[in-house]
Amino acid sequence: MNNSNDAAEYDYIIVGAGSAGCVLANRLSADGKHSVLLLEAGPKDSNIWIHVPLGYGKLFKEKSVNWMYQTEPEPGLNGRQVFQPRGKVLGGSSSINGLLYVRGQHEDYDRWRQRGNAGWGYDDVLPYFRKAEDQQRGSNTYHGAGGPLPVSDWRHHDPLSEAFVHAAAEVGIPTNPDFNGATQEGAGFFQTTTRRGRRASTARSYLRPALTRGNLHVETSALAQRILFDGKRASGVAYKQDGQLRKAKARKEVLVSSGAYNSPQLLQLSGVGPADLLKQHGIDMVLDAPGVGNDLQDHMQVRIVTRCAQTVTLNDVINHPVRRVMAGLRYAALRKGPLTIAAGTSGAFFKTSPRLASPDIQIHFLPFSTDKMGEKLHPFSGFTASVCQLRPESRGSLKIRSADPGVPPEIRINYLATETDRRAFIDGIRILRKILAAPALKSYSVGEVDPGAKVVSDDDLLDFCRRTGSTVYHPTSTCRMGNDPLAVVDQRLKVRGIEGLRVVDASVMPDLMSGNTNAPTIMIAEKASDMILEDAR
Repeated sequence: MNNSNDAAEYDYIIVGAGSAGCVLANRLSADGKHSVLLLEAGPKDSNIWIHVPLGYGKLFKEKSVNWMYQTEPEPGLNGRQVFQPRGKVLGGSSSINGLLYVRGQHEDYDRWRQRGNAGWGYDDVLPYFRKAEDQQRGSNTYHGAGGPLPVSDWRHHDPLSEAFVHAAAEVGIPTNPDFNGATQEGAGFFQTTTRRGRRASTARSYLRPALTRGNLHVETSALAQRILFDGKRASGVAYKQDGQLRKAKARKEVLVSSGAYNSPQLLQLSGVGPADLLKQHGIDMVLDAPGVGNDLQDHMQVRIVTRCAQTVTLNDVINHPVRRVMAGLRYAALRKGPLTIAAGTSGAFFKTSPRLASPDIQIHFLPFSTDKMGEKLHPFSGFTASVCQLRPESRGSLKIRSADPGVPPEIRINYLATETDRRAFIDGIRILRKILAAPALKSYSVGEVDPGAKVVSDDDLLDFCRRTGSTVYHPTSTCRMGNDPLAVVDQRLKVRGIEGLRVVDASVMPDLMSGNTNAPTIMIAEKASDMILEDAR
């Protein structure tokens, strides 16, 4: 890796080597005409568990590659703090996430366009999804082949995950072989960002092929302190590395790709944010931008655990010394077997009400069970299915607590703040229970462990959601795109009121899309790369 920092001047400085930043680094340096500096606060992606799909469980609380954030006490979740893992490593959260490739519904992007974001409708973004993709099944109307990002089918036959899809069909949810095709609704198997059983983070799929380019410079363990300004123009970045404060200048643009938490944090630290917040922390104001850190959204999940009648779960493999060793050997030799399990094997998308235009619930099915993600598996045979509400109405905020970039920001998500959100979970759990009770799963199910058969009424189900609900790790919209006074960036992702500064990551989403955020974040960076290069001409 080229870590030289001879020149303090570059055409483009990218802050954050995550799902978006690695894409930008590849695309902007491709023609050799522009010099690019990529700054990453974390280390290289050398931790072995990054590259093993099931390794995401090991990285859940691994401080060396994870920001390990916590929310403030959440009023809607009985005052509990909710753990927020975020990637702090080359590849960002694409190096520690659950690997699912789910773009969201066509309607999500059309809604973005209808909210005044020209160029962001489904027909506008589909070419960028296709450009990014190297789809194992080949190219068609909805998919691309030959792009940097491998998208693959699961490499492990699992009777439980298959039974879930059959059970969904038995209660009227159609089988869908492609959640990213003509329609999302239905039950089927998730595809993953893997190639031949190994994780394909953006560091691996986009950054690694570009590292030999002389015009791309990558600095790891480099924590951005603030964006530098010349009046209202971004002129560079100050960052700390090896205890030293360093500065780099940007001839053309500074591109902030630090994610939904760190991008607004960096803007606020740099004097672009709500005036009263900046004043409170003694930060000189460059621009009063009240929308920075506003409109935080996230997907919440509630997990149902079922005891399994047969020893076919991952619990049985991990808890049995011989089977555990055999699974490891199989993965080492063939890159197949249970170690290729992502954060969902099969799943479903459905509507909790026929009045809805598109599904509002996503189910993640997993052939293992645990009290909390990232913790030990249960000693008994068990499987899990989680309910995730796709379009929450609840909105939160992100604010700096200090002018020190090393101090974690204050994160408030306000889960379950609206009646729509509460109702969606109650109804979603009821429909999931019907699937889990269907004939196809009968021979596998001994009974519900959590919440248990006694939890039936609306009030009891809501109480269960409040006691156990957690994140699906999809924060967005803290530097939202739009035309209204609280919008932070415009349709070309330029920070409104500032020159030479863009935000390119999940924080610019006008609202949360109905799926997993990694694929759309990569799409946003692909589209942004084209816009940046167009504007450079």
